[in-house]
Amino acid sequence: MKLFLLIGAINGFLAVALGAFGAHGLEGRLSEKALNTWEKAVNYQMFHTMALLVTGLLMARLEISSIHWAGWLFLIGILLFSGSLYVYATTSIKAFAMITPLGGVAFLIGWILLAYTVTRL
Repeated sequence: MKLFLLIGAINGFLAVALGAFGAHGLEGRLSEKALNTWEKAVNYQMFHTMALLVTGLLMARLEISSIHWAGWLFLIGILLFSGSLYVYATTSIKAFAMITPLGGVAFLIGWILLAYTVTRL
C-alpha cells in the first residue's frame, strides 16, 4: 500500500515539475508540435499518478493480486508512455515514439485490472 502511495506522490511531483519545465524551460527551444507532445506526456503521467494513488488506497482494503498488478502496470505505462514521449519531444528520434503504444497498452490493462478489483469490493 505505502509503496504505491509513495510512487504516486513522487510521480505527482515529477509531473508538476516536468510540466513547469516544459512551459518555461522548453518554450522557444522546441517546436509547437514537440511542446504538445511534452504536454501530452505530462498529462498522462498526472492522470496515472492519480490511478497509482487510488491503487495504494485500495490496497489498504484488499489484498488481491489484481490491484498489485494494476499499480505496477500504471507505473510501467508512465515509464514507457510518458517517458518515451519526453525523450521523443526533445530528440525527435522516432524510435522513442514507437515505444509509446506499449505504455498505452500497459495503461489499458492496468485500468481493466483496477475495474476488476473494484468489482471485488
